[in-house]
Amino acid sequence: MSGRVLVTGGGRGLGAAIVEALAAAGHDVHFTYRTAEAEAEALLARLAAAHPGASVTAARLDLADRAALERFAETLEDGPWFGLVHNAGLSYDTLAATLDVERAEAVMAVNLWSLARIAKAMLRPMLRARAGRIVAIGSVAGLRGNAGNAAYAASKGALHAYCRTLAIESAKRGVTVNVIAPGFVDTDMMAGYGAHRAGMEKQIPLGRFARPDEVAALAAFLVGPGGTYVTGAVLPVDGGLTAMLGVHR
Repeated sequence: MSGRVLVTGGGRGLGAAIVEALAAAGHDVHFTYRTAEAEAEALLARLAAAHPGASVTAARLDLADRAALERFAETLEDGPWFGLVHNAGLSYDTLAATLDVERAEAVMAVNLWSLARIAKAMLRPMLRARAGRIVAIGSVAGLRGNAGNAAYAASKGALHAYCRTLAIESAKRGVTVNVIAPGFVDTDMMAGYGAHRAGMEKQIPLGRFARPDEVAALAAFLVGPGGTYVTGAVLPVDGGLTAMLGVHR
């Protein structure tokens, strides 16, 4: 089972790993990126050499630009599309008491509302075909409280709830919708936490950050034949972090 899949935020980091995993599984992949032009071009060249029979294309898109998002979404409505992996995300760390509403709204726009708009456009061809896979990258921050994550956690919690609802609404037409909730993934996004990494890893039962390919493998599974009967799920990939009570002796 393969088809045409869109990956948002696929230029680097976890998104690039997802693009690679999907291409390796035989899917045709179109991915978006915002600023990672050089990384996107390198990824395209690498995949063209590794999978000469696959179609992998890319386009620059700022999901925070409402007009650009609308124009892009309109191009998706005719399909055909088999899958969507919404990986693009925007972070904003601050205490709830100091939260800046405009910055929080920008986080919500990228993390949730861009998914809703793109999914709305792509659902039409999926529902017509009675087959489709939607996977959103959520976060353990949407499952557990963490100081300084108010805006980001709220956006991911809302994403989780939206996807569960979408899963129920589209299940009878053959479309599955699931969320992957990573913990700490070893990408450039975590570079700012480098001074705290050792302490953070001590709190993870498996004792380390995830590799991007470990999260990407689950995305490829959910888009592939193995994910046929999985829908409405929020699946942590966090080394046991959310399973732990969190009281340290």
